[in-house]
Amino acid sequence: MPKSYLLYVCRECGAQSAKFGGRCHECGAWNSLDQIEAKPQSNSAATRKTTTAETVSLLSEIRSDFGAKISCGIQEADRALGGGITQGSIILLGGEPGIGKSTLLLQIAAKIGAPSQPVLYVSAEESREQIKIRADRLGITGATIKVASLTSVESIIDLAETTKPPLLIVDSIQTILTDSQQSAPGSISQVRECGLKLMRLAKDSNIAVILIGHVTKDGLVAGPRALEHMVDVVLYLEGSRFQNHRLLRSVKNRFGQIDLGVFEMQASGLMEVEDPSNIFLSAKGMHVAGSAITCCIEGSRPLLIEIQALASTSAYGSPTRTAMGIDHTRVVMLIAILSKRMGLRLHQHDIYVNIAGGIELEETACDTAIAAAIASSALDRQIGPNIALFGEVGLGGELRPITNADIRIKEAARLGFTECVIPAGQFGAFVYPEMRIHKAEKIADAIEIALGASQSR
Repeated sequence: MPKSYLLYVCRECGAQSAKFGGRCHECGAWNSLDQIEAKPQSNSAATRKTTTAETVSLLSEIRSDFGAKISCGIQEADRALGGGITQGSIILLGGEPGIGKSTLLLQIAAKIGAPSQPVLYVSAEESREQIKIRADRLGITGATIKVASLTSVESIIDLAETTKPPLLIVDSIQTILTDSQQSAPGSISQVRECGLKLMRLAKDSNIAVILIGHVTKDGLVAGPRALEHMVDVVLYLEGSRFQNHRLLRSVKNRFGQIDLGVFEMQASGLMEVEDPSNIFLSAKGMHVAGSAITCCIEGSRPLLIEIQALASTSAYGSPTRTAMGIDHTRVVMLIAILSKRMGLRLHQHDIYVNIAGGIELEETACDTAIAAAIASSALDRQIGPNIALFGEVGLGGELRPITNADIRIKEAARLGFTECVIPAGQFGAFVYPEMRIHKAEKIADAIEIALGASQSR
């Protein structure tokens, strides 16, 4: 038998190296290499012939119903999963401690399971009695869920192959271990090996597997990043423990589109939010200077959100620039554009930008609203309460076209907005009789339109 050898794997990007170093040669992260024991695979001619004969077939002869989708019974969860859980898939659900991962999966297990074919819920962190206490709080009888408290991945696989559940939930991947590794649970070698064995269970037995993964301080799933490349679907449950709303965000999905589910945490569990735009605009009536409305696209879902900005005279020589919910560098760039192209003396102001509702913005289509909110606060002039702003801002102060403009305008019209500002070069024809559409070439024009909409009322 070939002997095992040592390998060094980066916990940030999953890159492998035969030698130890202080810095990863792929991603450049420092002190991120962990040592694992690797075993070479057999590569004999007989093995290759057997493998080829068993795995190669014509595409037309492969069954397409083998990976049918199972509805979660929760519409927002199905949305994030691209229509449901695919049989034989392996899903990674990450999130901060206490955010509601176990609660959500227990609710999904209650919806999917049946008395004749119950879901298997395995927890290495909690006892069966503790899981029962949570189920009672959620109003789940548990007649369609089998619960086990195991720490060995081999025992979990044996139990799953015996019971043949439609769904296996493992809570969590950092607390289980395999007998083939001598390291502690949660180490890179344990997480990697346990993930590989559960992946083979999912593919060979056509059992859907959901793994819960803890999130580190940097917002990454603890353990090797290679685990994200290994699984079929990666979900993140986001939100703050001090807010009731939770976002189930899909960042990878091999079986459907990437989308977003919105929930509200209540005493009886996570409840679906059918119209999330109303949540982020709940304080629409309290309109003040420094507030602007825009629409972001999360997957296929348009969300109207409020951009809040505050510009106050700086008491120190170096003004403060603070951004919450959006890239700080992007905000600094927009401030520079307003100073250069509009002549606003923002270098004398501390500027704070916040995305209301705790949502994270990444797309550039919200640039116009952010810039308008900053200018509104600096000039102490309100933006019209019924106007929404869309558009990317270039370094020359020009407004650049955005994607899905028609979806954004339609969502704004649905929620009662009567005016919107879009880039002058925006492609497409927009016919909304209830909506007055303004086209602006420069960010200065867009801001004047928004501020004038308030004065006209």
